[in-house]
Amino acid sequence: MYSFFASCLLNCGLAKAQSASEAIESVQPKVVKIFGAGGLKNLANYGTGILVSPDGHIATVWNHLLDSDAVAVVLNDGRRFYGRVIGTDSQKDIAILKIDAEELPFFDIGSSVQVGPGTPILAFSNVFKVATGDEPVTVMQGVVSAKTELSARRGRYKVPYDGEVYLVDAVTNNPGAAGGVLTTMDGRLLGMLGRELKGNNNTWLNYAIPFSVLKQPIEDIIAGRFSRSDDLLAAGGEPSESDYQSTDFGFVLVPDVVARTPAFLDRVIEKSKADEFGLKPDDLIVFANGELVQSIRTFNEILDQLIPGDDLQLIVRRGDDLITVQFVVPRK
Repeated sequence: MYSFFASCLLNCGLAKAQSASEAIESVQPKVVKIFGAGGLKNLANYGTGILVSPDGHIATVWNHLLDSDAVAVVLNDGRRFYGRVIGTDSQKDIAILKIDAEELPFFDIGSSVQVGPGTPILAFSNVFKVATGDEPVTVMQGVVSAKTELSARRGRYKVPYDGEVYLVDAVTNNPGAAGGVLTTMDGRLLGMLGRELKGNNNTWLNYAIPFSVLKQPIEDIIAGRFSRSDDLLAAGGEPSESDYQSTDFGFVLVPDVVARTPAFLDRVIEKSKADEFGLKPDDLIVFANGELVQSIRTFNEILDQLIPGDDLQLIVRRGDDLITVQFVVPRK
């Protein structure tokens, strides 16, 4: 009797090990390394993405890496391509890149599954830039600890996505991990690893957004039928009462006349906080709350996330100098 149960336990453990090994071999070729903007003020210039079509469509987290004209994508076999952003959904925190390649291994997002707490998982990502060429990305093992709505902040401002996530018992919240993939132990698709965030209790969150949430925007962006619905980007739209503008902090930006108008200060309001902090006309806002400010439009998106009592930290360029100032968001 003892040998029978011992044999069962041994065989079950071997089967699980083989299943995980096969899953890793299957998943690794579908995960890519992304290199783009960053490298300043502790912003990593590397991250992760996953192939979601055989024609080179890549899903990843929408972040500062993609604020660059040249985003490098390195496949599992070491081949390097230049990727371009074809669409983003800020409310789902996702972006789609396209590289010029065909017949690639990819995840069928329509076949993703949903699981509950206690489910063993694997997490794949280019955490800490371990992989730069044909080296495999990092694989972590853990379990789903909860499935709940995301309640998190970046610094002291709330992130746009507040939908359902998997919280996992694995340390996935590290530089480079965002955009990686969460799977079951046998390689079935679960979710996309999120960015570095802290919960409202000030602890780091290890989480993934389920592909059941991301499936529709990914398909819409690839098909070219996705449209932004952000209030601040609507043509002719007026900001609502709760939306913040640069004048709430004591400065006026130059007119937003082209698609990527840089966020230069046009005027500083006398006796305002901006005036008190020494900001000057022609200062260029390059970072706001850790996010790269590529244009006035992206700066307005950051303002749209603020609530009273938040911090608004700006890093501005004046000549060759970088100057940091920090506002407390006023109550309207």
